[in-house]
Amino acid sequence: MKYSETIQRLITNAWVDGCVCLLGTSGEDGPNISPKGSMMLFDDDHLAYWERSKKGALANLSHDNRVIVLYSNMQAQKDGVLESGILRFYGTAQMHETGPVRDAIFARLNERESTHVGADTGIGVLIKIERALDVRGKPLA
Repeated sequence: MKYSETIQRLITNAWVDGCVCLLGTSGEDGPNISPKGSMMLFDDDHLAYWERSKKGALANLSHDNRVIVLYSNMQAQKDGVLESGILRFYGTAQMHETGPVRDAIFARLNERESTHVGADTGIGVLIKIERALDVRGKPLA
């Protein structure tokens, strides 16, 4: 799927813009929603983030790798930057504790994420996007 430069920029800068992406997972103890300040549009088919907290989301991914990523930016909608201020990405996550994918994700982190406590022991998570829709159900690509 090809995403506009606007969507690429908004997702990659979500934390800086105050619109952090939320990751929804499901595990043995039920659902979990986690803010992910490192979320990025990695390429046309993947989102990626850096898992450094290693808490609920990571435990859930070991149980069920299906995820939803929610981006909400109502100001972008009001300003006419996005038609809908809420975007949803559905997919499956794959964890990379070592190797070139982990290294590539780390290399693209912003300075805050790459120098944050625990960053050096983090896990790269690559999410294969299966579908991406705005809140009205309109495809993003």
